[in-house]
Amino acid sequence: MFDSLISINDLSTDEIKKLFALAADLKARPQDFRNVLEGRMFGFIFEKPSTRTWVSFQAGIFAMGGGVIYLGPEDIQLGVREEVRDVARVLNRYLAGVVMRTFSHWTITEFRDYFDKPVINGLSDKEHPCQALADYMTLYEKIPAEKDPVLAFVGDGNNVLHSLILVAAKLGAKIRYATPKKYQPDAKIVRTAREIAKKTGAVIEGFFDPARAVAGADAIYTDVWVSMGEEAMRKKKLKDFQGMQVNRELVAKARKNVLIMHCLPAHRGEEITDSVMESKNCIVFDETENRLHIQKAVLLHLFNEGAIQ
Repeated sequence: MFDSLISINDLSTDEIKKLFALAADLKARPQDFRNVLEGRMFGFIFEKPSTRTWVSFQAGIFAMGGGVIYLGPEDIQLGVREEVRDVARVLNRYLAGVVMRTFSHWTITEFRDYFDKPVINGLSDKEHPCQALADYMTLYEKIPAEKDPVLAFVGDGNNVLHSLILVAAKLGAKIRYATPKKYQPDAKIVRTAREIAKKTGAVIEGFFDPARAVAGADAIYTDVWVSMGEEAMRKKKLKDFQGMQVNRELVAKARKNVLIMHCLPAHRGEEITDSVMESKNCIVFDETENRLHIQKAVLLHLFNEGAIQ
């Protein structure tokens, strides 16, 4: 059983399915889990600003009886004021576990190597595992897994896409992605996912043309083109991503009543139009809510003696 969540690869297929079931239980009966984290104090080590990750994790921990200490970039300065390994060994004496939101994935893996308790990746440049789990939980709420929905991702080959590809591979799902040639997902992650897919029956297809990716898709997913830390690249990326916008014309190439997904924040008018964001088939805010429930499920397993065994 997993003892930290750094990557989707930390999870087995069975564990992902059990997390979905536990998250659904937490969503339906939150009052039954009010004291499961009582007496536990968690650290939030965030190098980046946050809305959903911070609020959803903190709300989830408080709802289950735990406490939180927030350590922002000005407070801790990982690797600048102190080495990551030294901070990890200090906080190991104080905290039950940590949630980390960092620029570099290395920072999280280095911290985990010197911290004896659970570490949860709240976002890194390589993966966004909690987001992808919430996304697939939401997709399967709308279209049951046995109907084998096709998810099409259009945009940057980034951390969110990496985690989505790995979840799809583990679940035997169908995922297509369309990215500009210069912004394809990490080749190693794609190879890993395709190796997993050989065992699970997942279908993972990559395109440069978004129309091919969304053709017949049940859900279309996009993310911002310019992520935090890439502001200096903004003008170039907006030019490079021309033709990748999720708009009415692109949506019309998918299945009728195709679901619209986004991890937020959305830059309306760039990667997605306002009319698509406000359409009746947009499930973005359902995804947002399910961040809370899937993260509570992860926490409950990690800190309550293996709740999903």
